[in-house]
Amino acid sequence: MRLILAVFISFLPIFMHAQSEWEKPKVSDSEVIQEKKAKPNPDAKYLEGAVPEVNGKVEWKLDLDVPGKSANEIYDIMLKFFTELTEGENQLEGSCVTLVNKSEHVVVANVKEWLVFTDKFLSLDRTKFYYTLIAYCSDNKLTVTMNRISYRYEDGRVKNGGYLYKAEEWISDEYAMNRKKTKLYRGSAKFRRKTIDRKDDLFSSIKTAVLK
Repeated sequence: MRLILAVFISFLPIFMHAQSEWEKPKVSDSEVIQEKKAKPNPDAKYLEGAVPEVNGKVEWKLDLDVPGKSANEIYDIMLKFFTELTEGENQLEGSCVTLVNKSEHVVVANVKEWLVFTDKFLSLDRTKFYYTLIAYCSDNKLTVTMNRISYRYEDGRVKNGGYLYKAEEWISDEYAMNRKKTKLYRGSAKFRRKTIDRKDDLFSSIKTAVLK
């Protein structure tokens, strides 16, 4: 027994030395910070600059080169596009093409539609969404503006016709984000996101219609 104990004690420094050479890999603070920064921000496309203003009013503009098409051809395409848009299933009463000027090749539509935030079983969250589209057509060129944007939320659920919001006071950079412009305020965030998404969808559809 003494012999075994003596042998164990003689090898103990070797075991301790071997253990001392094994350790958990260290991760530097900078690497941890980089990992945290690497996470994508789901709201990145909706942050500062995503809602432009012209003379204090929210306005998006699409400038599109349309090679090979005359002003008359582009005008006819946009008149058809706006007419079909305002007669769609998601439209509200009063949504229509309001003004046309064939000689100047301008088409104006006042759009009134539902903007849906969430549509789940027994839970529908949406707002009435109002905006104006104007198409300026010329040879080989199209410009479309989207402005005069407002919302009527909780209409029919809240007294006095619900809540009326103007884009300038609800989804603009000044009112919809924190001071650092890194986060959206909870109340208006869904309006800003869905409005930008709707704008993107409209402009993409216009490009497809005009360039085909």
